[in-house]
Amino acid sequence: MSSVRQQNFILRKEKILAMAETLLLDNNQDITLSELACELDIAKGTIYKHFKSKNQLYLELIILNEKRLLEISKKYNHDIKTYVSQYMLYNMLNSNRTILLHVIEERLTNNERKLKELFEELYRVREERIIEIKDMTSDYLKSLESAMSIRDYLSYIWTVTYGASLLLNSTHYQKSIGSRERLIKLYINQALMTPDKISAV
Repeated sequence: MSSVRQQNFILRKEKILAMAETLLLDNNQDITLSELACELDIAKGTIYKHFKSKNQLYLELIILNEKRLLEISKKYNHDIKTYVSQYMLYNMLNSNRTILLHVIEERLTNNERKLKELFEELYRVREERIIEIKDMTSDYLKSLESAMSIRDYLSYIWTVTYGASLLLNSTHYQKSIGSRERLIKLYINQALMTPDKISAV
């Protein structure tokens, strides 16, 4: 494949992924490759030149999202408070994306057996993201004389973030939410305050 054709191939793949993410978030549910092809004004077979299945397309969207989170880790790996706030904001301000991609990943993890290499890439990117902030997080916990492990603290941040995303994305709970901005700030502050409450038994 010539360099020009290869570049066009990559650009078309990026357009397919971008449109798939847009449709997924607009519909707030599963999409079909026929819908995707129609929106892009291309043949369905063209999509199959880039993705063997819809599951592969979804998994590549999840990897793309994880790479965005990796960039946040690289950018803010010198300041834990900025990192935590940026990580949580990325997820909470796009709560429907956070929830949908998590649900899809759970489904694929349980049911998909043909995408081993892509799962390995996902876990590699995720591990790189954690390594990027490991020292910073360790220093933060030590400064608070916290007995909490790095893994537990980062898991806690994810739990708070995902729970907040569920609430912020809920039609029912949105009716009783006063200020979304104040609530988001409260969740971020909660994630940053918790470690100093942990002590060795």
